[in-house]
Amino acid sequence: MGANIYKNKKPVFFFLIPAFAFMVVYLYYPFVQNVINSFMKIDRLGMVGKEFNSPWYLNYAEMFKDVNVAVSLKNTLIMMVVTLLGQVGIAIVLALMVDNVRHGKRFFRTVYFFPIVISATALGLLFNLIFLYDKGMLNQILEKLGKTTLTDWKAEGIALVTMMLPVMWQYVGFYFVILITGLNNISDELYEAAEIDGASTWQKVRYISVPLLYNVICTCSVLAVTGALKVFDLPWTMFPKGMPMKTTFLTGTYMYYQTMEARNVDYGSTLAVLIVVLGIILSKIVNAIFREKDY
Repeated sequence: MGANIYKNKKPVFFFLIPAFAFMVVYLYYPFVQNVINSFMKIDRLGMVGKEFNSPWYLNYAEMFKDVNVAVSLKNTLIMMVVTLLGQVGIAIVLALMVDNVRHGKRFFRTVYFFPIVISATALGLLFNLIFLYDKGMLNQILEKLGKTTLTDWKAEGIALVTMMLPVMWQYVGFYFVILITGLNNISDELYEAAEIDGASTWQKVRYISVPLLYNVICTCSVLAVTGALKVFDLPWTMFPKGMPMKTTFLTGTYMYYQTMEARNVDYGSTLAVLIVVLGIILSKIVNAIFREKDY
């Protein structure tokens, strides 16, 4: 009797229709409309495009000539490397260390995950105070240590580092939680057997933890690369409009600048299409590089 219930698949579609309708209304339709908008002329926010550009690919041609697009793409690629090495890399080390701690695991999980809970806008304002030129916390510490000249942490050449450090710090806890969950799913019997055979802590990490955590690391890598394309709130709070120079633009912040500040809604739609295309291509590349294994 029970088995016959699962053979009837018709009720499944009844429950899938609301979720599918939600996706169509709030995801697929806006995306298709955004693609259409990228070929049209839209004067300001809230207006509907009444005519197509002449030529229709005008925005895309402009995008390839836009210097700020090249800058934002370069910065975003740097952000991806920082995300993979700084966020996922540090998260792997922290997860392995906490997994080997006998007491206080919950404390460390809470501490490392805490930055995710804080609003990115609040974090941006906090780090603005830390990196402030005059009476900023970092410059005050350097003064106490004997440095006589103040450092402008938002000057050209160092501004990109100043922006990326808080972003890296904020999301380490996100990948840490995913990785620590993966470590908890590894059977204790494997570690006990290795300990009986005389394996050291380092050998257990190298030959058991890391290999069995490989698929989780692959998932984190894909999330990190695609997430770097969408980073917006914290960098925009620290460097609105790409200030003090437009060398700190990321793809997400430049799209927002064009749409909301410069009022080039149709050009902002074009940049949004670029972000989506890059996300698909890069996720495919990362999936090919970090191919999951069957154990």
